[in-house]
Amino acid sequence: MKNKKLMLSGLLATIGVILSPYSIPIGIAKCFPWQHLINVLSAVLLGPYYAIGQAFVVSVLRNILGLGTLLAFSGSLFGALLASLLYRRFPKIYIAIIGELIGTGIIGAIASYPIAKLLMGKEIAVYGLVIPFMVSSFGGTVIAFIVLEMFGLKRIINSSFNLYSNESNNNVN
Repeated sequence: MKNKKLMLSGLLATIGVILSPYSIPIGIAKCFPWQHLINVLSAVLLGPYYAIGQAFVVSVLRNILGLGTLLAFSGSLFGALLASLLYRRFPKIYIAIIGELIGTGIIGAIASYPIAKLLMGKEIAVYGLVIPFMVSSFGGTVIAFIVLEMFGLKRIINSSFNLYSNESNNNVN
C-alpha cells in the first residue's frame, strides 16, 4: 500500500509542477490555487506524511524552475499539514478544506512574514499576506470539493488503487 500512496503522491506533485505556470500574482505572492487543490486531495486520499511530502516537492520544484517564490513553502506546507491532521481526526472533506484554509490562509500567511521580510527583502505588514493566501486557498479548496464530492474522486481512487483495503473507516494514516 505504501508504494501505491507514494505513486499517487508523486502523480499529484507532478500535476502541481505542470500547473505551476498558471498562478495569479497578488502583491509579492504568486497565488497558486492548484497547490491547495492538491493539498486537500493529498490530505483526504493519502494522509499527513504524503501531503506534506508532495507540498514540499512541489514547492522545491517550482522554485528551481523559477515558477514560484520562497513563499510557496509556508503557503503550502501548513495547509497540507492542518488539512490532513484534521481529516485524520474528523474524516469529512469539508473539515480538510477548513484545515487547508486556516493552515494556508492564516498560519501560512503569518509564517511567511519573516520569509518575505528577511529572505526576500519585502516590506509588508505581518498580516499582509492573509488576503492573497486566503484567496488562493479558497479557489483551490472549492475545486477540491467539486472534484472529491461531486465527481467522487475518493471513491474512484479507492477502487483503482485499493488504498483502504485493510481499513474499516476509510481514515488514511
